[in-house]
Amino acid sequence: MNTLQTLIKNVTVVRPEPGAAPDGERLDIGIAGGKFARVEADIPAEDAEVVVDGRGLVAFPGVVDAHQHWGIYNPLSDDTDTESRASAQGGVTTGLTYMRTGQYYLNRGGPYAEFFPQVLAATEGRSYIDYAFHLAPMSRRHIDEIPAIIEDFGVTSFKIFMFYGSHGLHGRSSDQSSFLMIPEDERYDLAHFEFVMRGIQEAREKLTDVAPHVSLSLHCETAEIMTAYTKLVEEDPTLQGLAAYSASRPPHSEGLAVTIASFLADETGLPTINLLHLSSRKAMRAAMLMAKTFPHVDFRREVTIGHLLADVDTANGLGGKVNPPLRPREDVEALWEHVLAGDVSWVVSDHACCKDEMKFGDPREDVFAAKSGFGGAEYLLPGLVSEGRKRGLSYQRIAQLTSWNPAQRFGLLGKGTIAPGYDADFCLVDPSSTWTVHAPDSFSAQEYTPFEGFELGARVTDTWVRGHHVLDRGTVVGQPQGRYVRRPQAR
Repeated sequence: MNTLQTLIKNVTVVRPEPGAAPDGERLDIGIAGGKFARVEADIPAEDAEVVVDGRGLVAFPGVVDAHQHWGIYNPLSDDTDTESRASAQGGVTTGLTYMRTGQYYLNRGGPYAEFFPQVLAATEGRSYIDYAFHLAPMSRRHIDEIPAIIEDFGVTSFKIFMFYGSHGLHGRSSDQSSFLMIPEDERYDLAHFEFVMRGIQEAREKLTDVAPHVSLSLHCETAEIMTAYTKLVEEDPTLQGLAAYSASRPPHSEGLAVTIASFLADETGLPTINLLHLSSRKAMRAAMLMAKTFPHVDFRREVTIGHLLADVDTANGLGGKVNPPLRPREDVEALWEHVLAGDVSWVVSDHACCKDEMKFGDPREDVFAAKSGFGGAEYLLPGLVSEGRKRGLSYQRIAQLTSWNPAQRFGLLGKGTIAPGYDADFCLVDPSSTWTVHAPDSFSAQEYTPFEGFELGARVTDTWVRGHHVLDRGTVVGQPQGRYVRRPQAR
């Protein structure tokens, strides 16, 4: 009698747990009921209904991409389809999307009790990967809703956009009242950020069983600094393109915001803080200093694959506009220094599909007229394996950065590793496949990429989500199998 539904043989299995082989070991993977049932050497083929030849490739735990933006520029239902396909192409098996009220996304305000069910309805049955959401408390009413959001919807992670109150999303200052869609007598400012932190900590103290998995993420940039520097940059004819945008949102703006956020975390007693998409040496220096200053705060530090691969000179044109900006090469190298030193908690895509017609303004070459954000989930694991291996990063460390660490932080307790009892989320990587990035090869709806022409040295060939083979030798197959995951997830 066959005890396994699927058996993967002839692979090198990478596991993130301490004590596992740094570059993996030859094991077979047995799947039953959507979970890993056996992970051991030489499982007999007759024990499985279907046997798959892994072709000598490397099996990584499915990537938990903890930072995506489905639905920011396109209808949420459309993005759920196309961008989950692109995610599977990059080895991503679970995507966590940042969602908020206000302009973009669903383009509406109101309480999350009414808003979030619409989010779930728009995504149901359309995703090829599992997914969850982070929510941003934009108003006082949202702060009051935090315990209910956790209990009713299984959302355990929240976000603050530190520059939203007085600086435009795409780089010019503007009236934010209509953008935020909050009551006229409220302000999205430092006081609101403090009260969000207090509200989250009160929820943690009330809901003790889930408290370890409840956290707050912050986009750390300082509006006043950026507003002033944007004016200076626009008056300087020597600065153009991505270099101009980086100068308009200078690294010390990040560092200052990190410091403010950290002091507020200490003041409010909130110990679970995630510092998002740190892009510069100054931002990382501030983050490391705050960790030493407030050792009782459990800081996690995030970096994106875009900020590790591209700089203001190598990115392919204004398609590389993003917040915080791509930086000069010296900042890219600084980020890699911190990755190799173990200072970075996880690497993400910050995937935000922005089609050509939406991305570029008039005139097309004006960086301040362009929208912020681009896709990149399809390059997440290939890019990190390709560039990380050159710099001495082990497979095990890559699995920790892309799978185990974010899964543990965000309450995805059934994901993040290849071990019995966990969801059978994994992908096969060919670490010897050299290829050139071209936008038309992506399954994303985005027609361009800032990585156009980049040469990568690894490729994801196959991806499984809970035992479903969703990417087969580079082709998305079957019907959408992704599910919404309530957190903390039970194993």
